[in-house]
Amino acid sequence: MKEAWDPLQARDLAIGHAGNVLADRINLSLPAGELTALLGVNGVGKSTLLRTLAGLLPPMGGQVLIGGSPVQALSAHERARRMAVVLTGRPAGMLDVETVVALGRQPWTNRWGRITPADRAAVDRAFDLAAAQDLRHRTLATCSDGECQKVLIARALAQDTPVMLLDEPTAFLDLPNRAAVVRMLRGIAHGQRKAVLFSTHDLQLALDLGDRMMLLCAGGALWQGTPQEAMASGVLAQAFNGSGVVFDAATGTHRFTG
Repeated sequence: MKEAWDPLQARDLAIGHAGNVLADRINLSLPAGELTALLGVNGVGKSTLLRTLAGLLPPMGGQVLIGGSPVQALSAHERARRMAVVLTGRPAGMLDVETVVALGRQPWTNRWGRITPADRAAVDRAFDLAAAQDLRHRTLATCSDGECQKVLIARALAQDTPVMLLDEPTAFLDLPNRAAVVRMLRGIAHGQRKAVLFSTHDLQLALDLGDRMMLLCAGGALWQGTPQEAMASGVLAQAFNGSGVVFDAATGTHRFTG
């Protein structure tokens, strides 16, 4: 466990659904100013862990703390002021991009939902940080998957929260767009001093661009550390045992077996 001032923490957390515990005794801290990648094989519970951290699923034991307060004790409105969440998939409807990004200001607007000059400035800043200014006058339906992901990240940035959680933000994207999204998230974490956690299946991008890793292993054990520590310690080989990936800790490389 890291220092108490880490924006997001879990203490003795148990996760699962329908009465089935996927992992327990999870203790983690998400540091400000760093990009953390959450990895593990399919079905191990990555999305369940991320949704539990976000307060979208109740913990089956233990607690999640954001800013020192239990997530489940906060209203949805208060959670949205502390944590922005980007889930997999495209929003439905024919909304224009500007409206979608401005929806990120909802936790901060008054009871009538009026957008103030400060809100408009936050939206402008979000477009800039997400490198999405060229999309703002389009409809979401005309955006490619990569462009749509930029828009959703811009909406999360407009919330202006200390924590950002993203569930597989690079899913369905080609390699250049996957790399661009992860570079953007790293720049946001570093430049805005945000605690950013994203789940991914892209091991190489996590190794190359992540500051830290969380590895959820079969049996529910969670490991945390730097990509270099993950490779050198052999924990990556343990987490992906039987998946057809072979790791060489001496060279810091991996390859796929036939």
